[in-house]
Amino acid sequence: MSKGTLLVLTGASSVGKAAIREQLLNDPSMKLFYSISMTTRPQKPEEQDGVDYYFVDQKTFASAVRNHELLEYTQFDGYYYGTPLAYIDFLLRIGKNVLLEVEAQGVGQIKLKYPEALAVFVMPESMEELERQIRARYNDTASADLRVNKASMEMELSGLFRHQVKNTDPDKAKEEIRVMMQEHQSKQQTRKGTAVEN
Repeated sequence: MSKGTLLVLTGASSVGKAAIREQLLNDPSMKLFYSISMTTRPQKPEEQDGVDYYFVDQKTFASAVRNHELLEYTQFDGYYYGTPLAYIDFLLRIGKNVLLEVEAQGVGQIKLKYPEALAVFVMPESMEELERQIRARYNDTASADLRVNKASMEMELSGLFRHQVKNTDPDKAKEEIRVMMQEHQSKQQTRKGTAVEN
């Protein structure tokens, strides 16, 4: 059985990754399973535990880090976010494609474990437009400033990513990623074939 493909979606804060993620998951041709992250931040009224995130306390999160149960983890605004490893490992081993949405700084940790993963950085139309979106979304100036600064730092990491898409339209971005994934899978199959022949 051939191994599944790990698709890692990342990008600057508030760039619209969630809209692209929904488009990707709703495309049956991509056969993607979504990996749910774990977080210590409080659950919002509209969120569901085990659907949007696994909401845990600091002690549970620390235990997961200590026991090497997380593929990657990061901290933002006083809360921790991480990706449980076992579920991803299981899905990939049985040939399923997995979609991860993570912070840009967490991608390096993922590539150490899964060097064959396809990492795609979502770019904004422009930094000015991204800042406008952030300030429109967060009325509190301090929160908006924090996210603008975070987005600026994340944009500095964009040059490290060979695969990038500009999010002017989520459906168009999804199509670009679908093509990238097909090409990536084709290259992986070619490499495996060459390795078998050798």
